[in-house]
Amino acid sequence: MLEVVTMAWEHVPGTNKGKVLLYALSTCGWCAKTKELLKQLGVEFSYQYVDLLNKDEMQKMFAEVERYNPKLSFPTVVINDKAIIGFQEKEIREALK
Repeated sequence: MLEVVTMAWEHVPGTNKGKVLLYALSTCGWCAKTKELLKQLGVEFSYQYVDLLNKDEMQKMFAEVERYNPKLSFPTVVINDKAIIGFQEKEIREALK
């Protein structure tokens, strides 16, 4: 299991479906859509806008994302250590069942 960088994550309360992390960019429409889907599904999750971190934190976060998603594309959703790349509504719903 990969250890999450300890920067301040934004937490969204909801039903615990395990560890759900969203790596996003603040300017990314698909990231916003993914975040909204997770909220609509009512699951507890944490998210990080990688582009809003300071330079050192951003480099560490990119290294973390790269372990799940070597292409470093966003959004990257990690549900119980399973990475889902991009806005993949069906995959996200399946992973949260």
